[in-house]
Amino acid sequence: MAVFRHTALQLCRLAANSANVYVEEPLKSTVAVRAAARKERVAMTAAALNPSVPPSGIGCAECEATGGWWVHLRRCATCGHIGCCDDSLARHATAHWRETGHPIIRSFEPGEDWFWDYETNDYYDGPELAPPQCHPEDQTVPGPRGRVPRNWAELLGQRGG
Repeated sequence: MAVFRHTALQLCRLAANSANVYVEEPLKSTVAVRAAARKERVAMTAAALNPSVPPSGIGCAECEATGGWWVHLRRCATCGHIGCCDDSLARHATAHWRETGHPIIRSFEPGEDWFWDYETNDYYDGPELAPPQCHPEDQTVPGPRGRVPRNWAELLGQRGG
């Protein structure tokens, strides 16, 4: 049996040509390239964060401007923008990421300290951010008090996508 070291493309060709070919460490170069790309992405993402920036307010910036309401709040780890979560009707936190390219958010809910990376669609191990870490604990969820319609759960159930 022959032993070969080839590129991923060559390996595909070899696999197609012979069922008896043993390839030593077939994807080592591909794995190394992916690991290097991930390391570069993590470094670029970390460089984009600004832990010293305070939150933009205690509620979703766009909902506050339009008299809207939200379910939960998320904080941009780059610029401090507070937006409503994807369970909210307007989904302003995700819209902020799409408009600005700021990929990392942190929950702005009391008792929650998780970060999310929109680009990897996974949790992120982020730094301590400037205070406050959450909206006031007496703020209602959904909120804010006085603007949440009585049929809020029904409205959320009717929304598309």
